Amino acid sequence: MKRGACLVSLFAASACSTAGNTWMSEPMTADQADLEPGKLAVPKQRSEAVDPTRFRSKVLGSEAERPEITSERVRKQPLVGKVLGTFRNTYYDFPAEADATGDLVSLRDARCGVIAQVPRSFYEAVCVQGSGILKSGRPVSFAQRDCECAEVCPRTQQKICYEALDPQKYPWGRGALGTPITPLYTVAVDDTLIPMGTPIYIPEFDGLPVDAARSSVHDGCFISQDRGMRVKGPHVDVFTGMHATTELWNRLVPSNQGVTVVVESPRCARAE
Repeated sequence: MKRGACLVSLFAASACSTAGNTWMSEPMTADQADLEPGKLAVPKQRSEAVDPTRFRSKVLGSEAERPEITSERVRKQPLVGKVLGTFRNTYYDFPAEADATGDLVSLRDARCGVIAQVPRSFYEAVCVQGSGILKSGRPVSFAQRDCECAEVCPRTQQKICYEALDPQKYPWGRGALGTPITPLYTVAVDDTLIPMGTPIYIPEFDGLPVDAARSSVHDGCFISQDRGMRVKGPHVDVFTGMHATTELWNRLVPSNQGVTVVVESPRCARAE
Protein backbone atom coordinates (compact mmCIF):
# COMPACT_ATOMS: atom_id res chain seq x y z
CA MET A 1 0.00 0.00 0.00
CA LYS A 2 1.76 3.15 -1.13
CA ARG A 3 -0.35 5.45 1.01
CA GLY A 4 0.39 3.61 4.27
CA ALA A 5 4.08 4.35 3.94
CA CYS A 6 3.37 8.08 3.85
CA LEU A 7 1.51 8.02 7.14
CA VAL A 8 4.25 5.97 8.83
CA SER A 9 6.68 8.86 8.41
CA LEU A 10 4.40 11.21 10.32
CA PHE A 11 4.67 9.03 13.41
CA ALA A 12 8.19 7.67 13.09
CA ALA A 13 9.70 10.13 15.56
CA SER A 14 7.55 8.75 18.37
CA ALA A 15 7.83 5.05 17.56
CA CYS A 16 10.25 4.26 20.39
CA SER A 17 8.25 5.86 23.14
CA THR A 18 4.58 5.69 22.27
CA ALA A 19 4.20 3.16 19.49
CA GLY A 20 2.66 -0.23 19.95
CA ASN A 21 1.10 -3.09 18.12
CA THR A 22 -2.41 -4.33 17.73
CA TRP A 23 -4.01 -7.30 19.42
CA MET A 24 -4.32 -9.57 16.38
CA SER A 25 -7.86 -10.64 17.19
CA GLU A 26 -9.10 -8.53 20.07
CA PRO A 27 -8.37 -4.79 20.29
CA MET A 28 -10.70 -3.08 22.77
CA THR A 29 -10.85 0.48 24.03
CA ALA A 30 -12.41 2.20 27.00
CA ASP A 31 -14.99 3.66 24.62
CA GLN A 32 -16.04 0.18 23.56
CA ALA A 33 -16.91 -0.84 27.10
CA ASP A 34 -19.54 1.88 27.44
CA LEU A 35 -21.89 0.95 24.62
CA GLU A 36 -23.30 -2.30 23.31
CA PRO A 37 -22.06 -3.22 19.82
CA GLY A 38 -24.30 -1.96 17.03
CA LYS A 39 -25.97 0.73 19.17
CA LEU A 40 -25.06 4.22 18.02
CA ALA A 41 -25.42 7.54 19.74
CA VAL A 42 -25.77 9.86 16.75
CA PRO A 43 -26.67 13.45 17.69
CA LYS A 44 -28.42 15.51 15.04
CA GLN A 45 -25.94 18.32 15.62
CA ARG A 46 -22.75 16.72 16.83
CA SER A 47 -21.05 19.93 18.01
CA GLU A 48 -23.95 20.86 20.28
CA ALA A 49 -25.30 17.50 21.37
CA VAL A 50 -22.04 15.80 22.38
CA ASP A 51 -20.60 16.52 25.81
CA PRO A 52 -16.80 16.30 25.32
CA THR A 53 -16.22 15.52 29.02
CA ARG A 54 -18.11 12.26 28.51
CA PHE A 55 -15.22 11.02 26.40
CA ARG A 56 -12.47 12.12 28.79
CA SER A 57 -10.68 14.05 26.03
CA LYS A 58 -8.64 17.12 26.93
CA VAL A 59 -8.84 20.22 24.74
CA LEU A 60 -5.70 20.85 22.69
CA GLY A 61 -4.73 24.50 22.30
CA SER A 62 -6.84 27.64 22.32
CA GLU A 63 -10.06 28.22 20.42
CA ALA A 64 -8.08 29.79 17.57
CA GLU A 65 -5.73 26.81 17.40
CA ARG A 66 -8.36 24.09 17.23
CA PRO A 67 -8.76 22.53 13.79
CA GLU A 68 -12.40 22.27 12.81
CA ILE A 69 -14.30 19.38 11.29
CA THR A 70 -15.00 19.83 7.60
CA SER A 71 -18.18 17.75 7.62
CA GLU A 72 -20.25 20.36 5.81
CA ARG A 73 -17.70 20.46 2.97
CA VAL A 74 -17.58 16.66 2.82
CA ARG A 75 -21.33 16.18 2.88
CA LYS A 76 -21.77 18.43 -0.15
CA GLN A 77 -19.65 16.07 -2.21
CA PRO A 78 -21.43 13.04 -3.68
CA LEU A 79 -20.40 9.70 -2.22
CA VAL A 80 -19.18 7.41 -4.98
CA GLY A 81 -19.01 3.72 -4.19
CA LYS A 82 -21.00 1.34 -2.05
CA VAL A 83 -22.34 3.06 1.09
CA LEU A 84 -22.64 0.48 3.88
CA GLY A 85 -24.36 2.92 6.20
CA THR A 86 -23.64 4.46 9.59
CA PHE A 87 -21.14 2.57 11.76
CA ARG A 88 -20.28 3.08 15.39
CA ASN A 89 -16.82 4.70 15.59
CA THR A 90 -14.14 4.18 18.24
CA TYR A 91 -10.36 4.55 18.47
CA TYR A 92 -7.55 2.43 19.80
CA ASP A 93 -3.91 3.17 20.56
CA PHE A 94 -1.19 1.48 22.59
CA PRO A 95 0.17 1.90 26.08
CA ALA A 96 3.85 2.62 26.66
CA GLU A 97 5.71 1.04 29.55
CA ALA A 98 7.69 4.27 29.90
CA ASP A 99 4.49 6.06 30.97
CA ALA A 100 3.42 3.42 33.49
CA THR A 101 3.76 3.15 37.25
CA GLY A 102 3.06 0.60 39.96
CA ASP A 103 4.45 -2.65 41.30
CA LEU A 104 6.00 -5.03 38.79
CA VAL A 105 4.09 -7.81 37.05
CA SER A 106 5.47 -10.55 34.78
CA LEU A 107 4.55 -10.26 31.12
CA ARG A 108 4.78 -13.85 29.87
CA ASP A 109 5.00 -15.56 26.51
CA ALA A 110 3.00 -18.59 25.35
CA ARG A 111 5.56 -20.93 26.93
CA CYS A 112 5.20 -19.06 30.23
CA GLY A 113 8.64 -17.51 29.93
CA VAL A 114 8.99 -13.96 31.25
CA ILE A 115 9.30 -11.39 28.46
CA ALA A 116 9.69 -8.51 30.91
CA GLN A 117 8.77 -7.28 34.36
CA VAL A 118 6.45 -4.34 33.77
CA PRO A 119 4.52 -1.86 35.96
CA ARG A 120 1.03 -3.05 36.84
CA SER A 121 -0.64 -0.07 35.18
CA PHE A 122 1.05 -1.01 31.89
CA TYR A 123 0.02 -4.65 32.30
CA GLU A 124 -3.60 -3.68 32.94
CA ALA A 125 -3.60 -1.45 29.88
CA VAL A 126 -1.89 -3.90 27.54
CA CYS A 127 -4.17 -6.77 28.53
CA VAL A 128 -7.12 -4.68 27.33
CA GLN A 129 -5.54 -3.17 24.22
CA GLY A 130 -3.76 -6.43 23.44
CA SER A 131 -0.39 -4.84 22.80
CA GLY A 132 2.04 -2.15 23.87
CA ILE A 133 5.61 -0.94 23.72
CA LEU A 134 8.30 -1.81 26.25
CA LYS A 135 10.89 0.63 27.57
CA SER A 136 13.41 -1.15 25.38
CA GLY A 137 11.43 -0.03 22.31
CA ARG A 138 10.27 -3.56 21.54
CA PRO A 139 6.56 -4.07 20.80
CA VAL A 140 4.66 -6.90 22.52
CA SER A 141 1.49 -8.38 21.11
CA PHE A 142 -1.27 -10.81 22.05
CA ALA A 143 -0.23 -14.42 21.44
CA GLN A 144 -2.62 -16.63 23.37
CA ARG A 145 -5.44 -16.46 25.92
CA ASP A 146 -6.19 -18.80 28.81
CA CYS A 147 -2.54 -18.92 29.88
CA GLU A 148 -2.50 -20.44 33.35
CA CYS A 149 0.79 -18.74 34.19
CA ALA A 150 -0.47 -15.23 33.37
CA GLU A 151 -2.01 -12.69 35.73
CA VAL A 152 -5.75 -12.13 35.39
CA CYS A 153 -6.65 -9.00 33.43
CA PRO A 154 -9.00 -7.03 35.73
CA ARG A 155 -11.24 -5.69 32.95
CA THR A 156 -11.54 -8.79 30.78
CA GLN A 157 -10.97 -11.53 33.36
CA GLN A 158 -8.71 -13.25 30.83
CA LYS A 159 -5.19 -14.59 31.24
CA ILE A 160 -3.17 -13.44 28.25
CA CYS A 161 0.27 -14.43 27.00
CA TYR A 162 2.23 -12.24 24.60
CA GLU A 163 4.85 -12.30 21.89
CA ALA A 164 7.75 -9.88 21.54
CA LEU A 165 7.95 -8.50 17.99
CA ASP A 166 10.75 -7.24 15.80
CA PRO A 167 10.51 -3.42 16.05
CA GLN A 168 12.05 -3.02 12.58
CA LYS A 169 9.42 -5.19 10.93
CA TYR A 170 6.49 -4.19 13.14
CA PRO A 171 7.20 -0.67 14.46
CA TRP A 172 3.48 -0.15 15.05
CA GLY A 173 2.59 -3.82 15.45
CA ARG A 174 0.69 -6.27 13.29
CA GLY A 175 -2.95 -6.79 12.46
CA ALA A 176 -5.18 -9.77 11.88
CA LEU A 177 -3.53 -10.38 8.51
CA GLY A 178 -0.18 -10.78 10.23
CA THR A 179 1.15 -7.72 8.41
CA PRO A 180 2.39 -4.41 9.87
CA ILE A 181 -0.29 -1.85 10.66
CA THR A 182 -0.23 1.91 10.19
CA PRO A 183 -1.61 4.74 12.37
CA LEU A 184 -4.63 6.54 10.90
CA TYR A 185 -4.80 3.97 8.08
CA THR A 186 -5.51 0.63 9.77
CA VAL A 187 -9.01 0.00 11.12
CA ALA A 188 -10.52 -2.96 12.95
CA VAL A 189 -13.85 -4.21 11.63
CA ASP A 190 -16.20 -7.17 11.80
CA ASP A 191 -14.90 -9.18 8.86
CA THR A 192 -18.25 -10.86 8.36
CA LEU A 193 -19.37 -7.44 7.07
CA ILE A 194 -16.11 -6.08 5.66
CA PRO A 195 -13.43 -8.56 4.51
CA MET A 196 -9.86 -8.06 5.67
CA GLY A 197 -7.82 -5.94 3.27
CA THR A 198 -10.77 -3.85 2.08
CA PRO A 199 -10.13 -0.15 1.30
CA ILE A 200 -12.65 2.03 3.17
CA TYR A 201 -13.62 5.69 2.75
CA ILE A 202 -15.07 7.54 5.77
CA PRO A 203 -16.07 11.10 4.78
CA GLU A 204 -16.27 12.35 8.37
CA PHE A 205 -12.47 11.91 8.63
CA ASP A 206 -11.70 13.50 5.26
CA GLY A 207 -9.86 16.76 5.99
CA LEU A 208 -9.13 16.10 9.66
CA PRO A 209 -5.64 17.08 10.87
CA VAL A 210 -3.31 14.16 11.51
CA ASP A 211 -1.84 15.92 14.55
CA ALA A 212 -2.35 18.98 16.75
CA ALA A 213 0.19 20.93 14.69
CA ARG A 214 -1.92 20.35 11.56
CA SER A 215 1.15 19.24 9.65
CA SER A 216 -1.11 17.42 7.20
CA VAL A 217 -4.75 16.46 6.73
CA HIS A 218 -6.30 13.05 6.30
CA ASP A 219 -7.93 11.92 3.06
CA GLY A 220 -10.57 9.74 4.73
CA CYS A 221 -9.08 6.50 3.38
CA PHE A 222 -8.40 3.44 5.53
CA ILE A 223 -7.93 -0.30 5.14
CA SER A 224 -9.42 -3.12 7.21
CA GLN A 225 -6.46 -4.93 8.74
CA ASP A 226 -7.67 -5.89 12.19
CA ARG A 227 -10.50 -7.52 14.13
CA GLY A 228 -11.69 -7.17 17.71
CA MET A 229 -13.64 -9.12 20.29
CA ARG A 230 -15.86 -6.08 20.82
CA VAL A 231 -15.82 -4.95 17.19
CA LYS A 232 -19.00 -6.60 15.98
CA GLY A 233 -21.59 -5.55 13.44
CA PRO A 234 -21.56 -1.98 12.08
CA HIS A 235 -18.52 -0.80 14.03
CA VAL A 236 -15.19 0.64 12.87
CA ASP A 237 -12.28 1.00 15.32
CA VAL A 238 -9.56 3.36 14.06
CA PHE A 239 -5.95 2.68 14.99
CA THR A 240 -4.47 6.04 15.99
CA GLY A 241 -1.07 4.83 17.20
CA MET A 242 -0.58 7.53 19.83
CA HIS A 243 -2.81 8.52 22.72
CA ALA A 244 -2.49 12.21 21.81
CA THR A 245 -3.93 11.43 18.38
CA THR A 246 -6.79 9.52 19.97
CA GLU A 247 -7.60 12.56 22.10
CA LEU A 248 -7.46 14.88 19.10
CA TRP A 249 -9.68 12.76 16.85
CA ASN A 250 -12.01 11.85 19.69
CA ARG A 251 -12.63 15.56 20.20
CA LEU A 252 -13.18 16.27 16.51
CA VAL A 253 -15.26 13.16 15.77
CA PRO A 254 -16.34 11.81 19.18
CA SER A 255 -16.54 8.08 19.75
CA ASN A 256 -19.91 6.38 19.30
CA GLN A 257 -21.54 9.24 17.36
CA GLY A 258 -21.50 7.23 14.12
CA VAL A 259 -19.64 7.66 10.82
CA THR A 260 -20.41 6.79 7.20
CA VAL A 261 -18.59 3.78 5.80
CA VAL A 262 -18.10 3.52 2.04
CA VAL A 263 -16.37 0.70 0.16
CA GLU A 264 -15.47 0.48 -3.53
CA SER A 265 -14.75 4.21 -3.50
CA PRO A 266 -12.43 5.45 -6.28
CA ARG A 267 -10.97 7.89 -3.72
CA CYS A 268 -9.44 4.96 -1.87
CA ALA A 269 -8.60 2.59 -4.68
CA ARG A 270 -6.09 -0.06 -3.72
CA ALA A 271 -2.57 0.83 -4.81
CA GLU A 272 -1.13 -2.07 -6.84
